[in-house]
Amino acid sequence: MIRRKLILVSLSLILFNFSMKLKAEIPNPDPRMKSDILLIVPHPDDETAIGSYLAKAVFDDDREVAAVYTNRGSGGGNSYGWQQSTAMGLIRENEVRQALAEFGIHKVWFLDGKDTPGQDVLHSLKTVNHGSALEHIIRIIRLTRPEVIISWLPCFVAGENHGDHQAAGVLATEAFDMAANPTIFPAQVAVPREVEDINNHMEGLSPWQPKKLYFYSDRDEPFPAPGPDFDMEAMSPTKNKPYYQLAARLHKHHLTQGDVSDMALKAAESGKWQPFIDWLEKFNLIFGKAVVPCQPTDPVFKGIDDNKVTYQAPPGYSPKKTKGIHLKMGGVFDFYHKFWQAHGLEHLAGRISPEMMVAFGSYVHIPLIIENNTESDIEVYLKSYFPSEWQVLTENQKYYLKAGEVRPVQTFAFAPDEDDSEQELGWKLSTENREPEEINIKVKLTDWALPQ
Repeated sequence: MIRRKLILVSLSLILFNFSMKLKAEIPNPDPRMKSDILLIVPHPDDETAIGSYLAKAVFDDDREVAAVYTNRGSGGGNSYGWQQSTAMGLIRENEVRQALAEFGIHKVWFLDGKDTPGQDVLHSLKTVNHGSALEHIIRIIRLTRPEVIISWLPCFVAGENHGDHQAAGVLATEAFDMAANPTIFPAQVAVPREVEDINNHMEGLSPWQPKKLYFYSDRDEPFPAPGPDFDMEAMSPTKNKPYYQLAARLHKHHLTQGDVSDMALKAAESGKWQPFIDWLEKFNLIFGKAVVPCQPTDPVFKGIDDNKVTYQAPPGYSPKKTKGIHLKMGGVFDFYHKFWQAHGLEHLAGRISPEMMVAFGSYVHIPLIIENNTESDIEVYLKSYFPSEWQVLTENQKYYLKAGEVRPVQTFAFAPDEDDSEQELGWKLSTENREPEEINIKVKLTDWALPQ
């Protein structure tokens, strides 16, 4: 009996000391992991677009930067060798690690998403394995505890408009809003049972709320939204070079992507930097959101101090009730309006009218939504208005909608083989005894565009 009591007392002391050790250690991050900026992008080379700002942050502002890539860029071409597919993805991972090392950035993680060349964010979210990728990104946020997150703009634009870029922005936004919520992926923030033993399933992280979220866009023209002022032609006081020249140090390593490396190598060799500057200038930082007082045009770290902020719940999605019969853009356009509302990014809505980039002669589909928010069944007529050079496959359509029904529809056409002008496509929805409702989308035709 005495021996049993001694064992219980010893065990109690061990557990007490263990619990005190956990209380002392859990709130403190691993200092090797702590970062000021976390870059969340899909492909090796995506960091080059904001290389000028990263140069200032690292060399002059002494900011610690970490990066997470959702895939390895294995779906593109190879400008340097014969390797393709998975093998090329391994090369591109190595290229970007070498590039980031130029800036002293060594905290770099790769997820196992699939490179998905196209413009559809929903397709990219599917192939990146949305839920799994979100879990990993939230884990990295809780591990690195960044003050600022930077990613691609979650918006459908006329430009490269890569679906993977958009998906990275969606994931970054969701993670920004969830990482401080302990009920999201709770095993990450649960206390390990025996921290010095093996085979623990709980991860021992802490919830973390980043303070600011910024985006940049691959739109052909700068996205018309406010962001911090930054002069990439300014001289770095620590390196005695303009920031755009420091950015070229990132570009030069991406040899499998000649359009990225060649422009920097040629500019450095010839001293003719203007084309390189012109290309970089469209990637201005765009203010997304913040949980500390600031203005959209403030410097990135203004208003940020060492104090930890508590969880800031996003607004969340709530359906907007409308009356009558309506026609609107569907698909990704409809998704983004709901997404922006859910995550407090509605200031991005209305910055641009619906737009898209289309390749000459390509097969084009455009999603629409018809809403019958009345108490009566109706018959509606949808008429397409395209320029004469377009071959419209669904020119006139008739639909019967029950009361309260929402009907997604698709319109299909072939773009003209050549035309350098910006064009407008339109649709009119008409019913008996009602004025027709019209919507439009601007289309930029080009010799090459990612597939829809």
